[in-house]
Amino acid sequence: MKQRQSASADDSAVCALGVNSSVSGEDAARARALAVLRIRGAALAAALLPAAVAVVLLVAAAGGRVSGAGWAAVSWAFVVLAVVALAAAAGVAAVIARSAPAVSPTVPVAEESAPELYRMVRDLAGRLGVPVPSSIALTPDCDSWLEDRSHRSALAGRGPAAPEERGRARDRQEGDRARGRQEGEAARRSAPAPVLVIGSPFMWWMRVAELRALLAPVVAGTGPAADPDIAAARRFVRGLDAAVAVCAADRPRRPGPLGHVAAALRGPAAAFAGWTARLLLRRCRGHVAEMERAVAAFASETAQAVDYGLRIVAQEQVGLAYAGWDRLLTRVALPAWRMGRWPSRLDAGVVAALTELSRRDRLAEGFETRLGERPACDLLEEPGSVDEAASLLAARLFHGGPAATGHDWSPVGWEAYPEEVVDRIWRTDAARLHRVLDELSPPGSASADPAGPGGLPGPAGLAASLAVDRPVGDGPGPGKATLARVLDRLAQGGSDELAARISAHQQREERIRELADAAHVPDGAPQWEAGAGPDGEPFTPVWRLLPPRTGRELLTDHVTAMICCAAVDTAGALPGMDWLDGPTLMVAGARRSDLSHPVLRLVEHGDAGPLRAWLGEVGVRLEKPVRLA
Repeated sequence: MKQRQSASADDSAVCALGVNSSVSGEDAARARALAVLRIRGAALAAALLPAAVAVVLLVAAAGGRVSGAGWAAVSWAFVVLAVVALAAAAGVAAVIARSAPAVSPTVPVAEESAPELYRMVRDLAGRLGVPVPSSIALTPDCDSWLEDRSHRSALAGRGPAAPEERGRARDRQEGDRARGRQEGEAARRSAPAPVLVIGSPFMWWMRVAELRALLAPVVAGTGPAADPDIAAARRFVRGLDAAVAVCAADRPRRPGPLGHVAAALRGPAAAFAGWTARLLLRRCRGHVAEMERAVAAFASETAQAVDYGLRIVAQEQVGLAYAGWDRLLTRVALPAWRMGRWPSRLDAGVVAALTELSRRDRLAEGFETRLGERPACDLLEEPGSVDEAASLLAARLFHGGPAATGHDWSPVGWEAYPEEVVDRIWRTDAARLHRVLDELSPPGSASADPAGPGGLPGPAGLAASLAVDRPVGDGPGPGKATLARVLDRLAQGGSDELAARISAHQQREERIRELADAAHVPDGAPQWEAGAGPDGEPFTPVWRLLPPRTGRELLTDHVTAMICCAAVDTAGALPGMDWLDGPTLMVAGARRSDLSHPVLRLVEHGDAGPLRAWLGEVGVRLEKPVRLA
């Protein structure tokens, strides 16, 4: 389980627990940790019990206290049971010890690249009287927490070492012996400090003083993390959680007869280890929950002595930052990700989005006046490069894109977003709409769908299906790409058939594009595909968890895209970007947000009157062909 001390753990945690002082909160956490360790000890005792009984029986038989064939059979039965129990316990312990807990994907921040940020955190830890976090990392999320990565570091240090490394290790061991056994024992008992993970939107939107106040209860959590009992309990629970995940994962069988035998034996062994880990987790669940609540209460109570007034303001900014960040990702970044482009300055964009939100939302009125103070991103030496790394990680987390720039996956700046993303989206959707119209016209003709069996194109239709931006005939005839053709077709009805065909086309093109991207990835290049995250951990992009758009919604988007293309080509309009709403149409330098209602009237009711009036007002020529590529 991931050690997570959220920034939202404020003074309400103290009231919920009824904790009156930081000392009682720490004592409560330690008591719960000892309860978890007692469960671990009970499990170990249960594994050793058959061996203890076997030893007692064998010693009694050797001393002549018990005799006879019956006692001998019982003794050897317990010997066999002890061997089986010890082997099973050793196997389960090995799985728990070697199972690496999940680690949150983050952007590491070295002290050389952010000396002021590290100085601020060290000063904050000094004022709170707690250990300093071992390092700092950023996450593309509106949250902050502490994460213990000592288990992963310990696993990374295992394995064969070079001769010179073994020599240096022996020298270090001899030095430890020379310094004394007591000092070595104290060093082994000291738990390493966790990593401080900070939400990257906080670094750009919050001011330095606000960030300091926000991080105070998080940094205070390093105090309980350094307690040996709490650290041991957390390591035990994280190991159990990781063991459950490892045992539940399907592993490919090794080739050869021995490999098949090993795989056949590994299945039942993994099932037993997973069952044991789940049983122990259920026993520990209540104690762990109470321990973490007590830790949160301790951290909140300890942090009250540092910037308490600013913490209230900082918590208000957390809600505002989350709202703007969510709008920026879903309305602005997601359309670019679907086009194979990832905005390289998401954190800088969140400042613009939140400033715009402050202007529109009366509840956030006045928050933009804070922007005159020093932003927290000034604590970084190179905020631009950190923002780019965090933006790429956000694309990987929320969309599942590759780990590096490559085929059809390249960065885009905000200044180029309207031309390279918005205009391309519109013309791609308009081209898809006219391909569907070509399939339906003339009525009764066979569809010119290049798809083969199963909905995927065969070899002959692959190139045609991938040509999403191909032009639809600009000459006379039924393939003419004009807005008048779209309006006439929808005014006749049949929007459900259009919507179904557009949805099928888009699903097929997305699948083909995924296959093409996989074929263009060079051998050895880093990847992050859906279903396989970093280090082989299961991963599902967040956008796949969103509800899919209906066919009617897709048809509305495609008709809107065709109208925007016609406005750009015939009425002098321009593609634009709204920080909160994403792609938008700019007419005479002003954002036109009144297009949705006329389009819905056309799509849902076949009424083209309101839309024709809107087009006449803007000056769009319906009969003029539109460029689709």
